[in-house]
Amino acid sequence: MKATLVIMAAGLGSRYGGIKQLEKIGPNGEILIDYSIYDAIKAGFKKIVFIIRKDIEEEFKEVVGNRISKIIETEYVIQDINELPDGYEKPSDRTKPWGTGHAILSCYGKITDPFVVINADDYYGSDAFTLVYNYLCNPKSSMAPYEFCMAGFILGNTLSPNGGVTRGICQVGQDDILVDVNETSGIKSSDDGAVALDSSGQIIPVDINSIVSMNMWGFTPDIFKELKIGFPEFLSHMKDNLQKAEYLLPNIVSQLVQNHKARVKVLKTMDKWVGVTYKEDKGYVVETIQELIKDGVYPESLYMK
Repeated sequence: MKATLVIMAAGLGSRYGGIKQLEKIGPNGEILIDYSIYDAIKAGFKKIVFIIRKDIEEEFKEVVGNRISKIIETEYVIQDINELPDGYEKPSDRTKPWGTGHAILSCYGKITDPFVVINADDYYGSDAFTLVYNYLCNPKSSMAPYEFCMAGFILGNTLSPNGGVTRGICQVGQDDILVDVNETSGIKSSDDGAVALDSSGQIIPVDINSIVSMNMWGFTPDIFKELKIGFPEFLSHMKDNLQKAEYLLPNIVSQLVQNHKARVKVLKTMDKWVGVTYKEDKGYVVETIQELIKDGVYPESLYMK
């Protein structure tokens, strides 16, 4: 069995202030996607699907796709903000994509193998790719209709030194099976560990050792039919907030788990996440990559044979 790597790169990067997916952070102009692709190829992936917006397609191919396609099979999917179910129209003042669930729904009918989903602007580490790839490529057996997985990171390994972040804090049960995901915003380091903002904007303590989702999910193609059913239901439920509503993977997976339609294995990794959530994060990310190169985790020039 083989698996596909799906990279979500259609986000606007509003907090970052530009197309953060294309920011150069390696010694030879590498971007974060390059390190994910390097780790994915090493783990065994043979195909990559990039989910992008039409307006960045030309620049994205110039900076990323044209050279990546020389070393691994590459395909593109356009996430179109206007691609909605019958009976729905995009609000005239909405410019932001409909979220990660809609991004994956854009791949409907185009992916037939098990696949791993990641964000383009996150660094996950090689361990996570190996864990998820191996899980997807080995047969499972359970009473649940769907067998999915996710890479589970330690919260303290995923925080930004430059501001609050949103993380899917996971409740993990027996045998490392996902029980629930609580999307939590405004998480920052504190003297006692970490704090976050609750729904009313109040500061609350958070366990720094919590397992969190970084949107690195392993799915079978079964997820597409659930997304296709769920998206119009989501739009109907959020009809009074269609300017800002987002169809998010953690919420979708959590609902499938709660409804006993999916069993999600949490594959714990101790790798440290880095990413460019904020413009100020770039220097820290560059330093982290340089340290990894110094430690021999990555060669000076990726993909060189």
